[in-house]
Amino acid sequence: MPESLISFSINGFNNLIELNKMKKSLVGCLLIFLSAGISCVAQSGQASEVFNADTAHASPYNLYGAQYPRIEADSRVTFRFHAPDAQKVQVSIVNVPFDMVKGSDGVWEYTSEPQDKGYHNYWMIVDGAIVVDPATNAFIGYSHMCNGFEIPDPDGGFYQLKDVPHGNVLIKNYYSDVAKSWRHIFVYTPPSYEQNTTDRYPVLYLQHGGGEDERVWIEMGRTNLILDNLIAEGKIRPFIVVMETSAVGPQFPMPPRTAATPATAPGAARQATQAPGALVQRPRFRFSFDKYADLMIRDMIPWVDENFRTIPDQAHRAMSGLSMGAMCTKSVTLAHPDTFSYIGLFSGGTIAPDEISDKSKVKHVFMSYGSRERGSEGVEAAADVLNQAGIKSTAYVSPLTAHEWQSWRRSLYEFAQLLFKE
Repeated sequence: MPESLISFSINGFNNLIELNKMKKSLVGCLLIFLSAGISCVAQSGQASEVFNADTAHASPYNLYGAQYPRIEADSRVTFRFHAPDAQKVQVSIVNVPFDMVKGSDGVWEYTSEPQDKGYHNYWMIVDGAIVVDPATNAFIGYSHMCNGFEIPDPDGGFYQLKDVPHGNVLIKNYYSDVAKSWRHIFVYTPPSYEQNTTDRYPVLYLQHGGGEDERVWIEMGRTNLILDNLIAEGKIRPFIVVMETSAVGPQFPMPPRTAATPATAPGAARQATQAPGALVQRPRFRFSFDKYADLMIRDMIPWVDENFRTIPDQAHRAMSGLSMGAMCTKSVTLAHPDTFSYIGLFSGGTIAPDEISDKSKVKHVFMSYGSRERGSEGVEAAADVLNQAGIKSTAYVSPLTAHEWQSWRRSLYEFAQLLFKE
């Protein structure tokens, strides 16, 4: 099938250091170019000035001139929202709503407890309706558009924008016979891909979580920056990363997550104004992983191998994902041992030896959790059992994080260093 006419190259990251100052013009440029179907340079969701810890500052995702949300020096976050005619306004932080206080000027305000390091979703609830904060950028999460803020991490240099060679993130479209539709796909190519035009590369297929899509591993996960930095430091072999939505075929509603779910950030749960156990109305879905596996094997992987300089064999192909993406990864890789040799599960369960039909086909199993997540207490034992059975495995527990992006950024950083070594 022909490739879509729309192809974006996300390049030149070192030219966008002052992203906050340029955000308005970049967004306008992107919208215009999107409608025209031509290329544009952008770096959505990867503001560079996020490491000024111990100093109060505007969130790096704010639009130019917007001072709120403001990240306080102690990792609390102050939110303001102008709604003079509203009767009730709340800010929902990681899907837990908190009451804001209205000032005489019609501006509602709330300051949170200290938040975990890294990226977090939030949105406003105005008289019961979910509303995106117009002062900052919007990202996909929880099955709808959200806003985001970033808590500085002094040890977060591994995902910081640096003066090193940068790869490209290409936005492409391909047609799937399985889905009977066009599919939107993000592809990271390492810095050397454009220079060494005869070299071929291994591939990692990287899956998002529930309620998200193919954008999140770039916008919130900073996959390209993590890999650029690892390559510059000589810690990994350069490889291609493919990111696509895992949704295909019939989807079945699942019960909404409750305000008391263990995935909620610890600081947020302590001050929730909603009664524990009360339902937060957000649709959740169970996906048909069997049909997605069929799509990968029949359509996506052949398309990637045809259109990029891959090493198109099982030994040089990996798959991993976060949360629902980890469950998808487990389902697909165990059902197709001749296609994938590396398996990565981030916050999405473990694998037992009897689930692997041919242990000679699996080069490495990586399993991780945040230390505050249910499941973290058993992941090291699960890796030990695999190793004892002759299946190479590594466990990782992200310190002081829950079911959140800092756990998954760190997991990718660790997993990438295990790939394609043999």
